[in-house]
Amino acid sequence: MKIVCLDLEGVLVPEIWIEFAEMTGIKELRATTRDYSDYDELMKMRLGVLDQNNLGMNEIQEVISKVEPMPGAKQFLDSIRSKYQLVILSDTYYEFAKPLMVQLGMPTLFCHQLQIADNGRIENYLLRLADHKRKSVEAFKALNFKTVAAGDSYNDTSMLKVADTGILFKAPDNVIAEFPQFQTATEYDHLESLIDAAFGE
Repeated sequence: MKIVCLDLEGVLVPEIWIEFAEMTGIKELRATTRDYSDYDELMKMRLGVLDQNNLGMNEIQEVISKVEPMPGAKQFLDSIRSKYQLVILSDTYYEFAKPLMVQLGMPTLFCHQLQIADNGRIENYLLRLADHKRKSVEAFKALNFKTVAAGDSYNDTSMLKVADTGILFKAPDNVIAEFPQFQTATEYDHLESLIDAAFGE
C-alpha cells in the first residue's frame, strides 16, 4: 500500500503563469509559489493584474494549448504508475490542467477550480480545500498508505513534512536552503531512485 504524491507545475510541466507572462510581457505574472509563501496573496495579485490588462481565460488557454510536459515527464510517470499508486496534488486549476493531463496519460489530479464569466474574465478562484496537499497526504496515511511526496515550492512543503518521505525536485535555492531536512533531486532518474529507496525497493 504505497502511494506517490507529486506536484504538477515545476515538476512535470512548466509553470503556466510564467509561460503566460512571457507571452504577454507582464513581468508581475512571473511570480509563482516559489516566490510567495501566501497563496491567497499570490492569486489576488494575479487576478488584479489580469483585470488591469483586460486578459482572461481565452488568452491563458491560448498559451496552455502550446505548453508541453517537461522532457521525460511522461516516461517517468509511466514508470512510477507501473509500480505504485500515484496522485498529482496541485494548486493549479482544472481549467488550466486538462490539456496537460491528456499529454501525461490522464493521471489522477486533485486541484482547484476557477469561476469564469461568459466573456472569459476570471472572476474568482475556488479552492477545493485550504492546504489541500497536506490534508490529502494525511488522508492517504490514515488509509494506511505509505506516502512519498515530491514538489518544488513553498506550497509543497507542508505535504512533504507529513509524508513518510518528502523530496524537493528542481526546487530553487531559496526553498532548499529554508528546508534542508528534505532530500533533493534535479533529474527524473534520481527522483525515481529516491522514491524506490523510500519504499525499500
